[in-house]
Amino acid sequence: MTKSTASAFTLLELMIALAITATLAVFAIPSYRSHIARTHRVDAASALYRAAQFVEGAASDSVPTLPAGFDQAPQSGTAIYRLHVLPGDDTNGGYAIEAAPVDAGPMRDDPCGTFTLDATGQRGNRNEAGGSTPANSECWNTS
Repeated sequence: MTKSTASAFTLLELMIALAITATLAVFAIPSYRSHIARTHRVDAASALYRAAQFVEGAASDSVPTLPAGFDQAPQSGTAIYRLHVLPGDDTNGGYAIEAAPVDAGPMRDDPCGTFTLDATGQRGNRNEAGGSTPANSECWNTS
């Protein structure tokens, strides 16, 4: 006569596996979200530079309208930021471009808020929510 043995996880082994998984999730999820936010900010900054090249090449006295692909970040797919050309004044060198987060998008509550770039190369951020804006180097990913 042979004795059959059943093999399975014990409750203790299951609890240890769940504790390890929970600990990894506590550190991994915020890091992942931070990485995604940085990626969206880089997309906004590169879209502003692309749009600035377009505006410089347009050679028009009026404020040009950005064509499809230049009017959003990322360039294709679902828009995270919308770009607009602002009219020139004495301080911005002839034009300014802003990349504002889409109201229903993932960056709507980002502390960096709206990215701005003007004809003089001045970069900036404006937070419409009234909170403090991080340093330009953090928002523009130059640190």
